[in-house]
Amino acid sequence: MVVPAEGEAVVGERQALDLLGDASYRGASWVALPVERLGVEFFRLRSGVAGAVVQKFAQYRTGLAVVGDVAGHVAGSDALRDFVRESNRGLQLWFVADLAELGGRLSEPGVIRGS
Repeated sequence: MVVPAEGEAVVGERQALDLLGDASYRGASWVALPVERLGVEFFRLRSGVAGAVVQKFAQYRTGLAVVGDVAGHVAGSDALRDFVRESNRGLQLWFVADLAELGGRLSEPGVIRGS
């Protein structure tokens, strides 16, 4: 499910649950969320927002792809840079530049749940 760039910012669990409900209704196994829809606290790992949002997606067995340029956020935080790198190695949370990159990753064998 591709989320439009315009709309309510995801600043916590409530917004994550709203997205998950929509994804479930649509039968989506992944949500592509534009970086513009994430509140600044998501990128401040100490705030706990990223952990809470990602945990909700994991609980509902739905992948989350943050789509867009996160270089500005990563440049200011070693911890965030490590978080992005480690997330991109897994199958739950990815940070991708654009939908084309996401499509390529999703086409890899074993990525989409149930495939």
